[in-house]
Amino acid sequence: MKNISENKLKYYQYSPENQYLDRKSARKKPKELLKHFIAFANAEGGQLVIGIEDEKQNNIITGFKDGKSHTVEEFKKIPNMLSNQVIHAIFDEYEVINYRGEKDVILVISIDVSINRVISAPDDSVYLRRNDESIKISYEQRKMLNYDKGQQFFEDEIVEYSSIDDIDDGLIEEYKVKLGALDSDTTEVLKARNLIIDGQVTKAGILLFGKYPSRFLPQARVRFIRYEGSEMRVGTDFNVTKDITFEDALPRLIIQVKAFVSTQLRDFQYLDEHGNFKVMPEYPEFAWFEGVVNAVTHRDYSIFGDYIRILMYDDRLEIHSPGKLPNIVTLENIKQERFSRNPRIARILTEFGWVREMNEGVKRIYSEMENLFLNEPIYSEPGNKVSLTLKNNILNRHIRIQDRLRNDFNSFDSLSDDEKKVIHYMYNSGSKITTVKVMELLERARPYSLKILKKLESQNIIEWHGTSKTDTNQYYMLKVKVD
Repeated sequence: MKNISENKLKYYQYSPENQYLDRKSARKKPKELLKHFIAFANAEGGQLVIGIEDEKQNNIITGFKDGKSHTVEEFKKIPNMLSNQVIHAIFDEYEVINYRGEKDVILVISIDVSINRVISAPDDSVYLRRNDESIKISYEQRKMLNYDKGQQFFEDEIVEYSSIDDIDDGLIEEYKVKLGALDSDTTEVLKARNLIIDGQVTKAGILLFGKYPSRFLPQARVRFIRYEGSEMRVGTDFNVTKDITFEDALPRLIIQVKAFVSTQLRDFQYLDEHGNFKVMPEYPEFAWFEGVVNAVTHRDYSIFGDYIRILMYDDRLEIHSPGKLPNIVTLENIKQERFSRNPRIARILTEFGWVREMNEGVKRIYSEMENLFLNEPIYSEPGNKVSLTLKNNILNRHIRIQDRLRNDFNSFDSLSDDEKKVIHYMYNSGSKITTVKVMELLERARPYSLKILKKLESQNIIEWHGTSKTDTNQYYMLKVKVD
């Protein structure tokens, strides 16, 4: 029997049920829970908490003292219901106070992922964990799962000559906070997630918590390249304007990539129908960031000599991830299905708060792009990689603006380049402009800038606003509604 910290109990009691966590009453028949054991083992592992009710029952602690409850020992025998198949599970009993104020226990069952075989029920059904459900999968999905399980997970392999000294203590402490396990020893935490074996760290452990992951796994990096224009050029036409590589442990690498890519994206201002300034991003943040997180989480790390690439062009953003789509996920079902090639990495990045349920995240990428009136994201598998392309439609926006201006101003095509530049700026920034801003925009003196404004005013394209010619707050507005 173990004591349980307040933080850990809160985690088991109130965390939303998800890919890695499920709660069941001790009144449930143990044989009814077998499918959840199987589903967790076939997916990415997880925990069953027995003795705490689900959200429908307000997450109350009912424990095992209810007269209708089954015993702890009965639940511990669940893996024995399978013949010739092994599910690795750890059973921890914790002392708690139940909702009646009595001393009681809960049982936390930690189920490990089955690496090299698919686990099936006595009736030959196969279950897989999907979000907060344990679902029965089809014959075709089972075949694909069998194929994947026949290949040892790369992330579980030992990194030779590694040790606990290669682990970043600060990052482990951050992880302990997430788990509510500050009192736990670092080695215990790593062992609990199968990231250290006989004193040596696994590849997943190095990727997630290593001080210098690329020392052991040089392919574990993300490279960002920005090109001027809409295509890559070489030689005398070489057009790379930014080239930076990120090589830190995955939880920190994700933060670094997000911060940097954010600095490379453009915002567009416009006025809404109420006259308030709004900002439209070049791409919705969720879409590109979720694409990056998915690449980091699900790429094939066994492919040496290749790494994740983020390529930014004037008209699109591409994210390239080594390896094919994992297991039962295809280009056709990517919005509905989820499966992780790297279950240990996926689980820990989820616990850090970065990874959403895969199908939820992908579906939202589509909806976020649609909400900004951008084209659908494009997933493809060119060669031995997965690519996500997001198009920004800047060219279409420019054409739309040109057409609108021609429609609103018959004299638009006869304007000078500087006059058009002023109008374009006013259209994109919300239509208000001052003489000082025109001077900055055209890099010309005040007399010339005033001349441009007066000409546009005389052609009834813009109008002046102010109390007098000496008004320090005077400005000009387009005489059309900016949308």
